[in-house]
Parts: sequence; structure tokens; C-alpha cells
Amino acid sequence: MMSSILIVEDDITFGMMLKTWLGKKGFEVSSVSNIARARKHIESQTVDLVLSDLRLPDYEGIDLLKWMNDRGINIPLIIMTGYADIQSAVLAMKLGARDYIAKPVNPEELLKKISEALQTESSPAVPHSTARNSSNPKKGGSNSQDTSETNHSYLEGESDAAKQLYNYVGLVAPTNMSVLINGSSGTGKEYVAHRIHQLSKRSDKPFIAVDCGSIPKELAASEFFGHVKGSFTGALTDKTGAFVAANGGTIFLDEIGNLSYEVQIQLLRALQERKIRPVGSTQEISVDIRLVSATNENLEQAIEKGTFREDLYHRINEFTLRMPDLKERKEDILLFANFFLDQANKELDKHLVGFDAKASQALLSYHWPGNLRQMKNIVKRATLLAQGSFITLLELGTELLEAPVSTGTSMALRNEETEKEHILEALRQTGNNKSKAAQLLDIDRKTLYNKLKLYNIDL
Repeated sequence: MMSSILIVEDDITFGMMLKTWLGKKGFEVSSVSNIARARKHIESQTVDLVLSDLRLPDYEGIDLLKWMNDRGINIPLIIMTGYADIQSAVLAMKLGARDYIAKPVNPEELLKKISEALQTESSPAVPHSTARNSSNPKKGGSNSQDTSETNHSYLEGESDAAKQLYNYVGLVAPTNMSVLINGSSGTGKEYVAHRIHQLSKRSDKPFIAVDCGSIPKELAASEFFGHVKGSFTGALTDKTGAFVAANGGTIFLDEIGNLSYEVQIQLLRALQERKIRPVGSTQEISVDIRLVSATNENLEQAIEKGTFREDLYHRINEFTLRMPDLKERKEDILLFANFFLDQANKELDKHLVGFDAKASQALLSYHWPGNLRQMKNIVKRATLLAQGSFITLLELGTELLEAPVSTGTSMALRNEETEKEHILEALRQTGNNKSKAAQLLDIDRKTLYNKLKLYNIDL
């Protein structure tokens, strides 16, 4: 299995770039921004090596080393320092630090020090080390790396909001309680429903998802309960409904608030009696299903308006999970951005390393109305457009223009040969809006007007 590295670094951009780079070198990497989080991570997860900055917001890297020593935690720790503070580095080594490295970090030197530290701890200690402690396996639910690193399909996050959510998922999953997942579009509600099923006692049985928002009212009963041949126009064969298909397992009703009042009555009866009758049939079929529902609506308000049945609401809502919006999970934004970048690299056969400083700041500052779905689309498009090793503001496009970015030398002005191309691309992305184009290029409007005249660009 891969060796696990914990990065303790409060410079989020540097930490994410380091995490991405080490991940590509074959390590399993997690990152936290202060010593308190590092302690929690070390106590709950398997860690083979710690890479810690010397100066952090709450304590110093040396304090983490002392804490580990006091508890007999024997994990190699490498100190990073941007202060060229030899005295502190020597003290860290005396306290048991395996090594130290000065910032700016030389990647190859760091890789060499990591390999040496791991080899000293357990041999072999190359990135695919088999020396992991098998008595302390990673558990799903609260651990973001479980799904993102193992299944390569999703990342749960490391923010407090994410950890609380997946702690609740882990608590409710083994029960048979009906779960209602509340959250905005694009927050990952279906993934949570899948996770509940995976962690339940029904995990070896089917998981059937039904998008209630896309079912025509007249076909809803057939989708849920099936039908027999000839029961209505177009019923050319027998159809197995979702409830029978999910028998013994979990049925997930997405956007349940979109169901018509008549279908809600049919659904309530099926849930109460645990029996369904296919459309056109005289036979009842017993079903054993676990119900998980999701909505981006306020169902309590829908009850007040008379569009959603209160008795059905209480039936589907034995336990509520609230999906936080992406803007509420600031610590997860760059994690997800890099996760989606890795996916886009594979899909598009590209090899981008990450996001530059301005792009990272824009990602962090943006309000993400479309949540994870929007981010995935933006990152994929940016990956396609990017010409260098890093995604820049120019590739992220106009949607992130409202995110404040630090001022600095314009990308367009660094290379006169490509300056005109950058200006034309910025104008294209902004629909020839000069103010937004100037902001995207990180220049003022007057400079842009001068450049338009210089290059004879007529709008």
C-alpha cells in the first residue's frame, strides 16, 4: 500500500501544490493548516510521515514533535522552515525530528529526504511500502481519503462541516431509519445516499436511484411499482418497478419534493404497508427496502402550501442530513479543485500540476452557486484550455471574475509575443466586455484601451 504523508502547512496554495506533487509521486497525502488539526489527524488516521512547517498559526512544528514524543508516537517528522533558522532546526533534530528542509523547497531534495526517513522507519519504504499497520485500517464515513484515494470516485473533504456530515452518515447508515438529505443542487446528495447504502447492512443488495424530478406524473406509478403488459397505452411488456428492483436493498428518491400529490399518496401507502401493486395487476408484492430521499426544497414550507403531505414527510424523515454548500466549506475548496483537476487530466489526457496563486485565490473567494457540479465543469474546461503546467485566471473564465485577486504583473504583459492573443482570449471569454476583460488580464481599463489601439483590435 502507499505510504501516507501528513502535510502541516498554513500556506494553503503551497500546501495544495505540495500535496498534488507528492500524490503524483505515489504517496497518499493529507493536509491540515494547524497543529490542532494535525493532532486530531494523527490520533484518528494512519500516518507514515509528517511534513510540518516550523511556524504555524496556533503552535510551532516543534510543539507537534514534543506532543508526539510525550505520547510515544513514533512517526518520522521533517521540519520545513522559510526562516533559515538553523537554531530551531537543530533543536527540532535534538527533539527527534528526522530531518529538516529550507524553503523554498527543492522538490527532488524533499523526495530524497522523505524516502530516507521512510526507509529508516521500515524497509522497503519507497512510495508503495507494504509496512502499513494493518491493525489500524482507515474507516469510511468521516475519512475523506477513504473514498477519494481508494475508489477514485469522490472526495468527502476535511472541513469541520464535512467531518460532521460523514460522522452522522456513519451513525445512521447501519440502522434502517429513513433518511432525508437536504441540500442545494450540486452538493453531492446522491453520493451521500450511496455512502449510506455502502455502510449499511444492506450493502450486498441493490441500490436503486430514481430522479423524481424527471418522471412525468402519469408514469410515476409505473416507475415506482412497475406495470403489466397492456395496462395502459404503450405498455408493450411487463415492467419491474424501482421498489421491486431495490428489494432487500436501498431505494434513493432524488428531488422527492417534485412528486405530484397523487403519487405522494401512493408512495405513502407503499411505505406504510411494505407492499406494492404494479399498475394493471391484481397481485400485491411484499417489498423490504430502506428509503433515502433528497431534496433542495424546504418541504416544511411545501406542507404549509399544501403541495407536500405532512404524513409522508414524517415517514421519509426519521433522520435528516444537511448538505453544506461549498462556500461553507472553505477548507475543502482547493481539495475538490485539485481532485477534479486529477479527473480532468485523466479524461483529457493532460498533465497539469495545479492552479497558480491567483487562480487558487479566485477559487477560494468565489461563492460557488452551483457547488461541486459547477466547480467540476469549470475545472474541466480550464484543464482543456490551459497551455502551461498550471491553470491560471485566464482559463478559469468570467464566472470567477467577481472573486477578488491580488494585484501584480499582468500575465499579458510578461510576454509581448503572446500579448495580443491573451487580450483577444479575454475579450472572447467576456463577450467583449472591456471592464471584465481588463480585470481578467489584471490590468486597468486605460491600459487595455491603449493595447487595443496598439494592436488595431476593433470592437
